[in-house]
Amino acid sequence: MKNILSQLNDTTIVLLSLSVILLAGFLLTRITKLAKLPNVTGYIIAGVLIGPYVLNLVPSDIVKNMGFVSDIALAFIAFGVGRFFKKEAFQETGFGIIVITLLESLLAGILVTICMHYIFRLDWNFCLLLGAIATATAPASTMVTIRQYHARGNFVNTLLQVVALDDAVCLIAFSIATAVINANTGASVSVSEIVLPLAYNIGALAIGFVSGIGLSKLMTSKRSEDNRLILTISLLLGIAGLCAAVDISPLLSCMLFSTTYINMTKDKELYKQVEKFTPPILSIFFVLSGMSLDINSFNTLGIIGASYFIIRIAGKYLGAYLGCRMAKTPKAVRNYLGLALIPQAGVAIGLAFLGKRVLPDAMGNMLLTIILSSSVLYELIGPACAKIALIYSGSIKKEKLTISDDKAKLTVDETQEEDLNVLQRSS
Repeated sequence: MKNILSQLNDTTIVLLSLSVILLAGFLLTRITKLAKLPNVTGYIIAGVLIGPYVLNLVPSDIVKNMGFVSDIALAFIAFGVGRFFKKEAFQETGFGIIVITLLESLLAGILVTICMHYIFRLDWNFCLLLGAIATATAPASTMVTIRQYHARGNFVNTLLQVVALDDAVCLIAFSIATAVINANTGASVSVSEIVLPLAYNIGALAIGFVSGIGLSKLMTSKRSEDNRLILTISLLLGIAGLCAAVDISPLLSCMLFSTTYINMTKDKELYKQVEKFTPPILSIFFVLSGMSLDINSFNTLGIIGASYFIIRIAGKYLGAYLGCRMAKTPKAVRNYLGLALIPQAGVAIGLAFLGKRVLPDAMGNMLLTIILSSSVLYELIGPACAKIALIYSGSIKKEKLTISDDKAKLTVDETQEEDLNVLQRSS
């Protein structure tokens, strides 16, 4: 293989590598689809197979030099999350949804952080990042189950709003954890080392806000669909590039960019355009994630990984239960919401890549391996847990369990359908 590659020029190697990555991701999703697993699982498995530990079809230099893909993917994911922060949504749902979201996400993160440090004696920096990532939820597999059985009702409405806010809490928690770690790096910490990261993040938020206003002004009625997409992507890449220049995450800035735009324009069509553009980017990102998975480290990370897997589930369920009690939701929502919040994939994997840059090599690889391997497991059990939650919460009518999708008459309303589409793709 190396002899063949040595005879090719750099451009050919890069283009062939991208072709192999996309094709492998597509082929594996055909298999995982038969097993009714989400595409993310297929992409990760594809990456493992073509990666350096199995078939080694893509040169390691290509993989190392494609770190920018994670920044681009995260920028698009954050843009998709931002559309859910509409002021009308907050006025309708009230403070209860925020309480539920904060408790179910932060309790999981706190439990993971504390347990990993005191049980396994792991470094605080590592535990902080792992705990911050633990707050995220990937709703794709849950959304598939909702679609399949045409679930609807108060439970589904609450779930949609919680998972939309969940990733935003994760992004904020991760940004804070990163700032703390950067401030603690080195024997002595100067004031500038604490103030600068904070100033950079505030500046990034300002850029996102101004970009959202600017985009809303640029999107005139005469603007063609092609130019609408070009303008949006150029601003997203520009924000991500400026954030990378000062070594901070583009997540919050891109999310505020999206939030500002949707609240000023109410333009849902733009998000549909962007969604059609992103699948190849996200496919490359997740396959690269699988290629970075060090399968040789499973032997040493078994207990730690299994503990993270269990502790996060316990934290999510307990946090959702307590949040629902405080928000005085119906018993059906309170008892089963936590079961629908188990999956973890897109945002968590992207943050694991960013975390790997912050930590020393050994810790960074450990973080990435734990998140990638557990993500596959979460996506495997997620649909079953979601189905149980939807059945026992009364969101699925008994007769729908025996009716195939093409014959079912009951459908979710139009607004909920749009939310399902966006959440499923962005996760």
